[in-house]
Amino acid sequence: MVEFKLTIGDPKTRKCYQRTVSENAAKAFIGLKIGDTIKGESIDLTGYEFLITGGSDFCGFPMRKGISGARKKILAKGGVGFRKLRGIRRRKTVCGEAINDKISQINLKIIKHGKASLAAEGEKEEAAKEEKPKEAEKKEESKAEEKKEVPKEEPKSEEPKK
Repeated sequence: MVEFKLTIGDPKTRKCYQRTVSENAAKAFIGLKIGDTIKGESIDLTGYEFLITGGSDFCGFPMRKGISGARKKILAKGGVGFRKLRGIRRRKTVCGEAINDKISQINLKIIKHGKASLAAEGEKEEAAKEEKPKEAEKKEESKAEEKKEVPKEEPKSEEPKK
């Protein structure tokens, strides 16, 4: 049984959506490479078109463009799988660019939008509610606490008796 977790990035809203595909829909991805496009009809999203931007295998190793085969150790000086450090090269393990049954997550980018929304029902409800940001709430709470605090009165010192 082949199953992929899809992370779909929307450049317009700058949000990512999660989907899981299995069986026939997942078989449509096998053999595709990073940089290929796929129609949304294959994953029940009519009108959409996606670009494959990367992914990772079942152990968490990232896919890297230009690598053939399943998994390889490369000498990397930057790019996918290694943060660029000045003058340092390191041996890193990465996956090839072709999608196979060992891949668990596929990253997609929307090229062409369809009519239906990608947001799930729970996400739509959250978007409908207009909540204050957490930082604004914290500021209001701290202001309320400051108002409640009353400066302490110093006890009057009694004059010594003569």
